[in-house]
Amino acid sequence: MATRIIIQKPRMSFWQIWNMSFGFLGIQFGFALQNGYASSILLTFGAKVENLSWFWLAAPLTGMIIQPIIGHYSDHTWNRLGRRRPYFLAGAILSGLALCFLPNSSGLAFLIPPIIVGAGMLMIMDASFNVAMEPFRALVADNLPESQHTMGFSLQTCLIGVGAIIGSSLPSILTNWFHVSNTAPKGFVSHNLLYSFYAGGIILIGCILWTVIKTKEYPPDVYATFHEEDLEVPSRKSGLSEFFHDLVNMPKTMKQLGIVQFFSWFALFSMWVFTTSAITAHVYHLPANDTSSREFSVARDWVGIMFGVYNAVSAVYALSLPWIVKKINRKRTHAFSLTMGGIGLISIFFIQNHYLLLLSMVGIGLAWGSILAMPYAILSSSIPAKKIGVYMGLFNFFITFPQIVNSVTGSLIVKYLFHSQAIYGLVMAGVLMLLAAVSVLFVQDGKKIQIIDKP
Repeated sequence: MATRIIIQKPRMSFWQIWNMSFGFLGIQFGFALQNGYASSILLTFGAKVENLSWFWLAAPLTGMIIQPIIGHYSDHTWNRLGRRRPYFLAGAILSGLALCFLPNSSGLAFLIPPIIVGAGMLMIMDASFNVAMEPFRALVADNLPESQHTMGFSLQTCLIGVGAIIGSSLPSILTNWFHVSNTAPKGFVSHNLLYSFYAGGIILIGCILWTVIKTKEYPPDVYATFHEEDLEVPSRKSGLSEFFHDLVNMPKTMKQLGIVQFFSWFALFSMWVFTTSAITAHVYHLPANDTSSREFSVARDWVGIMFGVYNAVSAVYALSLPWIVKKINRKRTHAFSLTMGGIGLISIFFIQNHYLLLLSMVGIGLAWGSILAMPYAILSSSIPAKKIGVYMGLFNFFITFPQIVNSVTGSLIVKYLFHSQAIYGLVMAGVLMLLAAVSVLFVQDGKKIQIIDKP
């Protein structure tokens, strides 16, 4: 492998990295509400469990299209707000509005069936999340020296976990602490979910604004001094031709990580879509068409608590990742974490006490913490500086493609192979997570780097 000689960027303090990543807390707050409760909202509006993955198809499709485009244009942007910040600020505003509209879809029932409005809002919400999310990954690689990449992505993961804990748990908190109703007439969303989604929109926008105000980006001339060997040869292509050239010529490490990501995100998507149905039927023994009873509300809110637990574990675990990486390297760290996630998902099948499900969430939390940090830390060492945005965006293809495959096939698998028993969708997810753990051991991690301190 070739040796790169680079001038080291100045190291950033913990709080500088914290401020730079703080917007992710808000994004994940909203994302946790979507992951934990969008399926139950769609069920409330009349969706069937075996069709849930079809409604979620819009989310990865929009991500596949939007993230590479945002990455490409943010690589070529510089204005008063900077390079990446204009994009995640715009995405935050749109995401906040979508969070407020989704649970109110029934309000348009006199014009359009609420299930159609809800599916449309889910698509708009995810598109907005992608606009806000993609530049954050590139921002870490832009601002931090390579020696701090693992720390940067790990701290992002920690903040993602904190945001997800609050987002996943908020409906239950509103009900248990503030006595906000968790039931509603058939076809309407309960007040605890409604207020949670409102709070999600406000917090998301506020956290993004914090990062926009507190974080600076290197101007193009300064940025170039840290990446002279990557930037000295200008691209002879532009626009769409440059984009497809980058797609075809992506680094080998990125292609290898794509296999790992496929198994990982197919598994995660199955968990997000089918956990509510699996737990209500397999653990609480409720009929599939029961979406308005108090028992269903209790089970649904418990799924939110479960998701909060795995996000809490991921937040704590993320802070330990730089230390673990120093001991056993990035690939082994990720393989161990994915193995724990696979075991956690499979164990749900054998559990009937809902409290014991929290133990399963510990393993899933280890996997989630690593999935949000390790692939990006590995990838960031293998891509040229002038292509960070577009390659981080293209890397999202390996997240969205497995979700699209799952959206198309997941419903059919659960309906015909598993006879509409969603619990087997979680077992399948666990097996795929174990395959991801094996795959990561074959990834080429990084390049040889010679670092020269900036005088």
